[in-house]
Amino acid sequence: MPALGSQRRLLGSLNCTPPATLPFTLAPNRTGPQCLEVSIPDGLFLSLGLVSLVENVLVVAAIAKNRNLHSPMYYFICCLAVSDLLVSVSNVLETAVMPLLEAGVLATQAAVVQQLDNVIDVLICGSMVSSLCFLGAIAVDRYISIFYALRYHSVVTLPRAWRIIAAIWVASILTSLLFITYYNHKVILLCLVGLFIAMLALMAVLYVHMLARACQHARGIARLQKRQRPIHQGFGLKGAANLTILLGVFFLCWGPFFLHLSLIVLCPQHPTCGCIFKNFNLFLALIICNAIVDPLIYAFRSQELRKTLQEVLQCSW
Repeated sequence: MPALGSQRRLLGSLNCTPPATLPFTLAPNRTGPQCLEVSIPDGLFLSLGLVSLVENVLVVAAIAKNRNLHSPMYYFICCLAVSDLLVSVSNVLETAVMPLLEAGVLATQAAVVQQLDNVIDVLICGSMVSSLCFLGAIAVDRYISIFYALRYHSVVTLPRAWRIIAAIWVASILTSLLFITYYNHKVILLCLVGLFIAMLALMAVLYVHMLARACQHARGIARLQKRQRPIHQGFGLKGAANLTILLGVFFLCWGPFFLHLSLIVLCPQHPTCGCIFKNFNLFLALIICNAIVDPLIYAFRSQELRKTLQEVLQCSW
């Protein structure tokens, strides 16, 4: 993929607009819009990647260690951690190695550098797709556990969970390979944006429905105890807060990146869109932040996993 000078090479093609309208190479336009460009130092990228790397390795290690966590729900969480782990590995690899290669500190052929860049792009694109899919799988799993509790273990079996996991990984790899091959085709970008919108809609519908059922259940308990108002309001506010955090983090961390993809298709030459293109590194940093937050939302809230995590940290294998 083409290099972009001061821009990070990671998914660099997403920052490529027609040569005559590259927003980050033109001189400032005195009559154009004032652009706010947020600079993300390589040190910050590296720090975020290392924090996410350690955090998600701990999640995978805890689930692998405790046999009580060998269930479909935790396997989905483990795969989400692996996806976030790949985001972190690709970020650390790029931040640490690519500048050395480009500066000539590590002598190698240009073809090798290009291949390494492609491998990193495959890693980051595949991990993004798999992360989105596993977030959706976790939402569906929780939905079934609430609305079909008596049939859950017959519906969500380990063989079915493994087939879903395998399908997601295969689809993610194929998607990343297609992206590398046809990165300059708008259809590919639209498919990625469509995946994000589909996962956002799926999660919103399922979690809102789950919250409504939980509030309905709380009202039923309150009527039995003749304390309807306090219980219902307290539970509803807590549930709404949790739902806002869950969907808000997902949208804030992933939304800007997919907005960037959408604008490449819709207005690649518009000056205002060019201002947004300049913050591509910020959008990547937000995705890495999502890899840090995911374990806090989906994994570390489990008491069983936290207990196992303490054992892992104490090296009591």
